[in-house]
Amino acid sequence: MRKVILCVAVSLDGLIEGPKGEYDWCLTDQDYGMTEFTKRIDTIFYGRKSYEMMLHAQQGGDINPYAKMKSYVFSNSLATPYPGTELISGDVVAAVTALKNEAGNDIWLWGGASLTSSFLNAGLIDEMILAVHPLVLGAGKPLFSNIDGRKHFALKSSQAYSSGLVMLTYEAKK
Repeated sequence: MRKVILCVAVSLDGLIEGPKGEYDWCLTDQDYGMTEFTKRIDTIFYGRKSYEMMLHAQQGGDINPYAKMKSYVFSNSLATPYPGTELISGDVVAAVTALKNEAGNDIWLWGGASLTSSFLNAGLIDEMILAVHPLVLGAGKPLFSNIDGRKHFALKSSQAYSSGLVMLTYEAKK
């Protein structure tokens, strides 16, 4: 069975965006294991807001390095996604369970915060890779909110980098 892996940058104070939605604080001076990580996945899950942010960046001239991967956007309000992306609405648990049971590599839960919370509450996250950046943002969007109780994970690995970034990998305890 394929795994759903949350892989996300987070500040020391647990934020994934600054107060104006900015993510310019994310370190990009090294690979930070992303080349190896992307070899493990062939599918990406986006929440609507993260999906629209990614599309906006592409329209601004940024190249989507993940364009060849199968993409899904989760939304109950989006009418039609950009070509090459499938829309999932309604019963998220059934849709994700079916996709996890398909043949293929693991699945990257790319974001955002609302989708992450929904997945965590439903027990759909199999692994978390948190790229903890060495800064405190002070305000912004928290990684986790509206969680319906304790969720237990076991540390699988950790990797510290010269920049101060620490990559923490956890597996869900089920």
